[in-house]
Amino acid sequence: MSSDRDQAPATRRVRVRGRVQGVGYRYACVQQARALGVAGWVRNRTDDSVEAVLQGPAAQVARMCDWMRDEVPSARVDEIEVTEVEAPCPSFDRFEQRPTV
Repeated sequence: MSSDRDQAPATRRVRVRGRVQGVGYRYACVQQARALGVAGWVRNRTDDSVEAVLQGPAAQVARMCDWMRDEVPSARVDEIEVTEVEAPCPSFDRFEQRPTV
């Protein structure tokens, strides 16, 4: 028998490098994450990369990572780094765009 603890959401930190700023990448991420039921956030970094934290069912988080790598038409992704965020981590109830850091 599985408990709610066994069903804890997957949380991943994603860093994307390439031509990902100024092309609607963050806006597209918000729309796609919400469509997939993934919570968290996305923001530009001052080094011209995009950073995101994705949280939700493992399969949906994996789909979002794949989408971020290959499916934003106006972007050119040169590198994507996905790392697991260990518990304890904050719980997110929606997906949002955050300010550049």
